[in-house]
Amino acid sequence: METRVALIGIVVENFNSAQKINEILHNYGRYIIGRMGIPYQKRNVSIISVAVDAPADVISAMSGKLGRLDGVSAKTVYARLSENENGQDQ
Repeated sequence: METRVALIGIVVENFNSAQKINEILHNYGRYIIGRMGIPYQKRNVSIISVAVDAPADVISAMSGKLGRLDGVSAKTVYARLSENENGQDQ
């Protein structure tokens, strides 16, 4: 199955959603390349970036589940990799 490399940007305004965010990320852990969280206390938000390598439908499902949480925004940016760079055989 073809996979895509993507970055999911998450902005958390409701910290009560943190446990649900972590549950979702845990459930998709096999697709996660890495993640970084930055608490921005001045604006009372946290910013999380999650790099993934997964089928497009999996990325979409993960981003959608995150974005439906109360006080959470999630957007996805996909890499423009050719099939050869995407780990696919020629």
